[in-house]
Amino acid sequence: MIKNHKEINYAFIDSQNLNLGIRSKGWELDFKKFRIYLNDKYNVKKAFLFIGYIKSNKKLYSNLRKVGYTLVFKSAIRYKRDGKYTIKGNVDVELVMTAMIEIHNFNKAVIVSGDGDFYFLVKYLHSKNKLEALLVPNKKYSSLLREFQDNIFILSLEKNLLEKQRTEIRGRSKP
Repeated sequence: MIKNHKEINYAFIDSQNLNLGIRSKGWELDFKKFRIYLNDKYNVKKAFLFIGYIKSNKKLYSNLRKVGYTLVFKSAIRYKRDGKYTIKGNVDVELVMTAMIEIHNFNKAVIVSGDGDFYFLVKYLHSKNKLEALLVPNKKYSSLLREFQDNIFILSLEKNLLEKQRTEIRGRSKP
C-alpha cells in the first residue's frame, strides 16, 4: 500500500472491541506502538479512541493521551453476568457520530473494530471513497463486514509489530 502523505487520515477506534479481540489471541496490544503503526502505515494524523470511563483508570487515560490518542469517553456500566462482574462502555453511537461530525476534516477513515454495528458507517464511508481501512482485531469479525474484504486488515497478524513487551523484574513478569 502506497500512502499519500498529503492525505489527512483519521482513525476511529472501538477500544473494547480491539482490546478484547487481541487478548482473545493471547497477547496484549502496545497502544504506543499501535499509534505509530497507524501513522506510518495509514498516515493517521488524529486517532480517536472510544473508551468506557472508569475513575480509577486516570493514569491509563493520561498515558494514552501522551502517546497521541484523542480520548472520547462513555460512562462505563458495571453489571453481573454468569456470576461475574463485567464492565461495559458501549461506544458505538459516539464513534459513528464523531466520524460523521469530523467527515469534512479528513480524507480517509480507518475504522478499528470487527463489530457489525459499524456496518452502515463503513458502507457510507466506502460509498464516498472515504474508507482507507477496516482494521479488525482477529479473524472472528462480523460477517456483515465481509463485503469490504478489500479494505479489511487483521491486526492479530501484526503481533510481532504491536505486542506489548513484558520485562522481567526480580523474577516476576511486569507489564
